[in-house]
Amino acid sequence: MAGASIETTLELWVSSLRDVKARIGPLFGQKRVAASAGQFLDGLLGNEPRKTGWMRAEAAGDPGPWRQQAILGRGRWDADALRDIVRDYALKTLADEDAVLVIDETGFLKQGKTSCGVARQYTGSAGKITNCQIGVFASYVSRRGHAFVDRALYRPKEWTDDPERLKAAHVPDEMGFVTKPQIARRMIACAVAAKMPFSFVAADSVYGTGEIETMLRRAGKGYVLGVAANHVFHSWGKKQLVGGSAAKIAQNLPKSAWRRLSAGEGTKGPRLHDWAYLELADLNAGEYNSALTGEWTRGLLIRRNIADGDWAFFSSRFARA
Repeated sequence: MAGASIETTLELWVSSLRDVKARIGPLFGQKRVAASAGQFLDGLLGNEPRKTGWMRAEAAGDPGPWRQQAILGRGRWDADALRDIVRDYALKTLADEDAVLVIDETGFLKQGKTSCGVARQYTGSAGKITNCQIGVFASYVSRRGHAFVDRALYRPKEWTDDPERLKAAHVPDEMGFVTKPQIARRMIACAVAAKMPFSFVAADSVYGTGEIETMLRRAGKGYVLGVAANHVFHSWGKKQLVGGSAAKIAQNLPKSAWRRLSAGEGTKGPRLHDWAYLELADLNAGEYNSALTGEWTRGLLIRRNIADGDWAFFSSRFARA
């Protein structure tokens, strides 16, 4: 919107917001419920520092929070259908064959014990084990921008092993314990089934390798997946023989193997790290899916923190040009 007037920009925002409300309206059956959902969306986009029910109700001109609370509690509507609407809306602008599907999680700090899935667990948002909920998200990232396209609430076993607690939180009986790697695989499968255009999946070591790697190879997708320092790698068919744990391999690399590159712009400028990449093997795409052709290269990608020397390790798979 460079060069556009404030009036034009605001009109575009209002028009776009109306379009979004029109898309999601049919999910809620009745017009009055759809209107409350639209007001709920207005509240989330508002500038109130805390998004409590009473504050949202006040902004909407309601006498109390009950109408909007009903959408999240008593209301019956298909949350996955809403996810699909959001995904398709985002892809209209962001779709790109070279896009990356990023799987990651974040924690929502809580003080009580009744919010579904809340427990003492590690969250990167606090940098420690604390009382929180954990949400796993899929983000679609392309050269045109990025947007969330999937989400799931992680429920620890202390929740799924307690039927009374699940009933009190209105969790459906069929929703049992699901690990974070299983959640990630479901999200990837959903993205592939929806024919979302993307070339790679990126995820940290929480989500593992193994089954995700096999799944992506069958789908003809590349990946950069975090692994632990003790993850073992071996090369074959390459001039440079590589073998051992990721940490051991990194320790033995010569200085010439490292390149200082930016991982993108941060609040204080480029986020510089030292990087090393080792090719391990060339794989035929048809090995996992006979409908696919071409050659892929499996590799080990290593990132070294400039400040403290800490390493991060990634199993990778790229299409060979």
